[in-house]
Amino acid sequence: MTNSRFYTMSREEHSSILIIYTGGTIGMIQNAETGALESFDFDHLLNHVPEIKQLNINIDAIAFDPPIDSSDMEPELWSRIVTIIEENYERYDGFVILHGTDTMSFTASALSFMLEDLMKPVVLTGSQLPIGALRTDGKENLITAIEIAAAKNAEGHPMVPEVCVFFHENLMRGNRTTKINSESFGAFGSNNYPNLAKAGTDIQFFTRNIRKYIPGLKLKAHHEYNSNIVIFSLFPGIQQEVVEKLLGAKELKGIIFRTYGAGNAPQKKWLIDALSKATAEGKIIINITQCAGGSVHMERYETGLQLLEAGVISGKDSTVEAALTKLMYLLGKNLPVEEVRRRMSISFAGEISV
Repeated sequence: MTNSRFYTMSREEHSSILIIYTGGTIGMIQNAETGALESFDFDHLLNHVPEIKQLNINIDAIAFDPPIDSSDMEPELWSRIVTIIEENYERYDGFVILHGTDTMSFTASALSFMLEDLMKPVVLTGSQLPIGALRTDGKENLITAIEIAAAKNAEGHPMVPEVCVFFHENLMRGNRTTKINSESFGAFGSNNYPNLAKAGTDIQFFTRNIRKYIPGLKLKAHHEYNSNIVIFSLFPGIQQEVVEKLLGAKELKGIIFRTYGAGNAPQKKWLIDALSKATAEGKIIINITQCAGGSVHMERYETGLQLLEAGVISGKDSTVEAALTKLMYLLGKNLPVEEVRRRMSISFAGEISV
């Protein structure tokens, strides 16, 4: 069970930001004996970023106790983050979530659906090197994420009223991101949607790419999910028996089907029959390209048309992370199968181009 600890650095200033520290490399320290990175508490992190105190911003923090490795992230913890934001929504102008990089895009995508009608910034960030390392990217990421979460336009409205990821100078829509590099400081990419902002000597916001602020909207927090889903990737030589057993799993409710190119699959009768049988049983199959960028167009080739006829749904230009968490979210509502299928083709939070 993960508990929370509360920290405060409040001052009588302008914007108020709540930092939610879940864990990750940014707050780790190197074990002197093994050399391995281990989680440390939030006090350690704050001690290495005294510059935070220079910001003209009220800052409070809630820390997971103990902090978690992002490889251990689960939907239950997404719900915990949602609860923290929901309970503190009226008190703060924005939220910064410190998170490990491995599952950051999954969390950002999930939160974009679970925080319906969000009209405040929720900025996820982290680092590739611990905050205490000499060449850490953590300081810049954390300080800039706080500044972005606090930023307001001339009307006093938040500049970025949505869930986003800030990493290495780039602010990206959260449900459009994917971790693209395990070593570079530019760990995240958004191949199918332009950046929301660029941080250099100044922070340049690209307002045309940012979701519009709508006065009067009230946050609706959602906690239901169903994770009986599998990610299934095609490859040359894939075997019939394995596929049939996978798609025939009794508890399986949804499949993220990673296909070739623009949404194509081998012209094998047994594969189409297995997919048709699964959809006839009420399983939701979402077609997502294995390519780093681009969209699914099943109507373009005969190999894609067969998938359409088998009941497979186009995931359009969605990331795997967004498609997976959106399907979890919809299945958790116990909607009729046809309604889930319909809603998967609708953009809820800018996760697909329509």
